[in-house]
Order: sequence, then structure tokens, then C-alpha cells
Amino acid sequence: MATNEIKIPFNKPFIAGKELFYIAQAVIENHHTAGDGSFTKKCQRWLEDKVGSAKVLLTHSCTAALEMAAILADIQAGDEIIMSSYTFVSTANTFVLRGGIPVFVDIRPDTLNINETLIEEAITPNTRAIVPVHYAGVPCQMDTIMNIAKRRRLLVIEDAAQALLSKYHNRYIGTIGQMACLSFHETKNIISGEGGAILINDSSLIERAEVIREKGTNRSQFFKGQVDKYTWVDIGSSFLPSDIIAAFLYAQMENADQIMAKRNSIYDLYMERLQPLAEKGCLQLPCILNDCSSNGHMFYIVTRSLKERTRLTEFLKKRGILAVFHYVPLHSSPAGKLYGRTHGALDVTKRVSNCLLRLPLYYEMTDNDVHSVTEAIIDFYKNS
Repeated sequence: MATNEIKIPFNKPFIAGKELFYIAQAVIENHHTAGDGSFTKKCQRWLEDKVGSAKVLLTHSCTAALEMAAILADIQAGDEIIMSSYTFVSTANTFVLRGGIPVFVDIRPDTLNINETLIEEAITPNTRAIVPVHYAGVPCQMDTIMNIAKRRRLLVIEDAAQALLSKYHNRYIGTIGQMACLSFHETKNIISGEGGAILINDSSLIERAEVIREKGTNRSQFFKGQVDKYTWVDIGSSFLPSDIIAAFLYAQMENADQIMAKRNSIYDLYMERLQPLAEKGCLQLPCILNDCSSNGHMFYIVTRSLKERTRLTEFLKKRGILAVFHYVPLHSSPAGKLYGRTHGALDVTKRVSNCLLRLPLYYEMTDNDVHSVTEAIIDFYKNS
């Protein structure tokens, strides 16, 4: 087999139900393909009903949702925002655009989420917000984070890009902080190609969120009959997705339970098959703490060294399996050094970024595919 002949890809977009039918309906029957059409409203209502957020606004990406959150948080030049370094660039970049300073702290060695015990000592008089990233769909320790935020009068903005329908102490992720941001990128559980949403849990922020999302105009109030014309009243941008995107997304939402169940079954099979290697100390497996549930977004392993991960990645590729590593830590990136600052040594972040390997996990993956991936990993460690 040629080394570039991939039989099991890392990810694969999928059709779960009526996606294409709803797109045709948006165009042919509804005659509405711009933002805030009927499918956008259906998606927002579905999320509000499902998770219990006060207000959900669909956006064209999770990055856009984070940018809205930074504006709603009134981030000013010099304000500090505490977050982990092991995250996607948007988590930091959206605040830097407002003049904010990301303050990077280390992650836990078990869940790879922000280490909640390090947050307090990173707070300064300039700290404005904490942004917990629920890595791999696994919840951060939100009680501790919310207690710190309440005592120190800080905002909590959940980066829940990977965590739709995960739960922390029977509460849906995204409903705990004042705001939260979701992603529907094609690599996520529920997809629309590109797409996102901002969840507003503090009702005092809803009206301004609607203005910001509509280019800084009070257009939303106009359509509700609250004003007789709409005009420019605040800063904002064009954060609305096309209703074509929302039509695709709504079909996925209708099948959310079966999508989550399938992904969790794949996750569980990976865990079962690779547990013996973890018990031998060959690799580390994902961890979900008590009273938390995950959405089966991702399955990763942590190898013993960068060299081992590189060798394993190539070994899998020769078997036709595409596995990928994740983030270069933001604190070590050129822009991270320029715009942010680091609190502490971030030793866990450095190790994980060198050793973590994400395994294929997608809706149409079969048990046989999982067996092929795990057999390859087992064979690799037999010969190591």
C-alpha cells in the first residue's frame, strides 16, 4: 500500500437526514437564503430548548461568536483574559483584536483542561475574564472557576467549541458562564461546514448581542416593532450565517441524539481496545471526571515522547490511517509571545503538545474501522 493511500481518514463530513431537502426548501419554498431566515430561527430555538440558555444567536463561525463575546465583555486595551495555551488560536485572537492580553496558564495532566487551581494566582487588577476551554468535549471544573469569578468579579466566557451537549453536574456545558461559544465546523459532532453560535446566559446582555450581530444596528428591535426604523447604534459586524447553512444545520440537530450516541460508541470501543496498553504504561487515554459526561467529540492518546508520536503517526499512515496532532501552544507561537503573557512554566502544556495524537473519529466510522486503528496501534507497541 502506498503511504499516501488513506483508507481511514481523520474526519469525514456526513449527511444525517434532511440536510439537502432543507437547503432546497430554503431556496425554493422560503425564498430566503440570507441571514436570520426560518431555519436560523429553528436552530436557535432548538438550542435554547435543548440546553436551557436564555438566548442563542447563530453565527457564521465559533470565531465570530467569540468576537461577539469579546465585544459584549467590553474588553479594552490592557484588559487581561485568563485561558489555557493549549487551544485554537481564536480563543486568544478574538480578545487581542479588542486590545486584550491573553494570560496563559497550564492545563491539568488528566483532562487537559485549564488547571483551575492555577487561575487565582494569575489574576491581577487588570483581569477582566476567564475563558475555560472544554477540550475534547470534556467539561472543565466549572464550580471552582465560577466561584473564583464571582469572588473576583470576573466574567466567564465558555469556549465550548467542542462540547455541545456535554454535561457538568447535570448542567449542559455552555449554560454556566455568562456567555459561551459553539462551533459547527465540519470537524465537530454536529456540522454545517462552517458555523457557530453564541449562548447568552446573562439576560442583560441579550439586547446588545442582537445589535452587535447586526452590524451595530438595532435592526432586530425594528423587526420586533420596538422602534419605527433601524439605524447604527453601536459597534458590531456581520456575524449572521446564511439560512442555507442553517438549513443544513437544522437537519443535523434533528438527529443530534443518534449522532452523539454513535460517536460515544466509537469512543467507548477505542477506550476498551486501548485500555491494556494504558495499563502497561505505553500511552495515556482521555479522562472524564466524576459527575461529568462527554459528547464523544474526540479520541486521543498521549505517547511517551515526541519521537514515539512521530514514529506512530508514520506507522499508522503506512496502514492507511490518518491520525493528527493538535495545537502548537499559543504561548510559544510568534503572535502569542507578542500579544500575550505566560503565568507559570506550563510544563504539562509543553509535554502534551509534543505527545498527543488524535485518532480518527467520525459519524460513518464502523467498528471494523476502529478495530483496524487499534490493531495497528497494538502492533506498533508490540514492536517498540
